[in-house]
Amino acid sequence: MAGPTTARRGGGKNGKQPRTRQSPRPPRSGGPPGKAKPRRPRLRLHPRRRRLLGWTAVTVALGAAVGWALYGSSWLRVTHVEVSGTAVLTSGEVRREADVPFGDPLAAVDTDAIADRLRDRLPRIEAVDVERSWPHGISLKVTERQPKAVLEKGGKFIEIDGTGVRFATVDQAPKGVPRLTMAAEDSAATRRFGPERLEREAVRVAVDLPPAVRRDTLAIRVRSYDSITLELTGGRTVVWGSGERGDAKARTLTALLKAARGADHFDVSAPGAPAASGS
Repeated sequence: MAGPTTARRGGGKNGKQPRTRQSPRPPRSGGPPGKAKPRRPRLRLHPRRRRLLGWTAVTVALGAAVGWALYGSSWLRVTHVEVSGTAVLTSGEVRREADVPFGDPLAAVDTDAIADRLRDRLPRIEAVDVERSWPHGISLKVTERQPKAVLEKGGKFIEIDGTGVRFATVDQAPKGVPRLTMAAEDSAATRRFGPERLEREAVRVAVDLPPAVRRDTLAIRVRSYDSITLELTGGRTVVWGSGERGDAKARTLTALLKAARGADHFDVSAPGAPAASGS
């Protein structure tokens, strides 16, 4: 006897698979179930900010172009050197010792290094202005030291400027510059102050002299720190004393030379009580 027929496992009526109930889709994060995620609004720049970004880009581009023109191109490079202000030195000497790097970008030239080289190699140069002369040149404006006294040694003459710097040795003494005569080499004053200090005091006197008196001064003789005398043209002598109060002594000497034209010996070591004597 046939039993009741049984449906196949997993089957339904008519052999069809039973419908399964689908679970609802999980809601998207960021919103309630069943609603789509809202789109983010597009970032819009304020017109002023857009203009600022545009100008920034233009500035960067221009800076890059200028940098290339100054340092990378072959346009702005050193091709010549101009020298001015020389009197004893020649332009060729200055150019040679300046050692300017020809062919280098003009903007990259170290002007301070050029000035240092010139002062080191040419002691006659007191100061020099090194400037870029666009588009291709370097300008050297030289100020030479001026001798205020000379010291004779070995048949030659050492030039000394107003600060006591010995800057050159020449074959002939320059005109109108007094000679220093150091007569205190073995004295107590030399041992106390030293020959360099006494020499500076003599140069100090030369600087303080009025121009007219300096032209007539043949020699400055140093016996000690406070015993400095001048030998003028016409056999005249001046007792100056120390190098202190030089301005007052210069004014007193100028007045004394006018008041006692026939005198040949003057003493301004104490400018408040000067003296003149002689025929």
